[in-house]
Amino acid sequence: MHSRPFPIASILIVCSLTLLSVIFMAGCEKDDICGDGDTPLLIVRFYDQADPESTKTVAGIRVIGIGNGTAVSSFADRSTLDSIGIPLRLDMGATDFVFITNSEDDNGMEIGNQDTLRFTYIPSSTFVSRACGFIGQYEDLSSELTTDADNWIQSIEISTPFVQSIDSAHVKIFH
Repeated sequence: MHSRPFPIASILIVCSLTLLSVIFMAGCEKDDICGDGDTPLLIVRFYDQADPESTKTVAGIRVIGIGNGTAVSSFADRSTLDSIGIPLRLDMGATDFVFITNSEDDNGMEIGNQDTLRFTYIPSSTFVSRACGFIGQYEDLSSELTTDADNWIQSIEISTPFVQSIDSAHVKIFH
């Protein structure tokens, strides 16, 4: 019986495919899951004006972003809470909100005490990883309350002017 030698071209193809597979697998990043890739929310904590060291819940809290006309979706709408997280715009250096206490819907009309707040800041983006991409951060945070005849918000204090995580409150609101 006559045996045929394995053609050299077939050996080269198999070796080339093996080498390409190894190179492709080596180019993959081990951490393709993003755990820290979210732009942080602005954490607002509510305090008792009479006792500034004590937190105080806000009944029926609703926050509406001015310009979009809808309630923020980062917390349960019209709930009673002592802290909330709200999104800031990355495409501008300011975000305006209407903070409403005792919010109710009366045939499509908003019922409740409404205060308007403006947060100003310097937005920036930071590269986290290939899996996460870029996240937003905000520096030099400041606030401005529009005064009216019936403000439920008495004062505002910026606790952390650099918003880079949600580990602690950035803003204290006294009411």
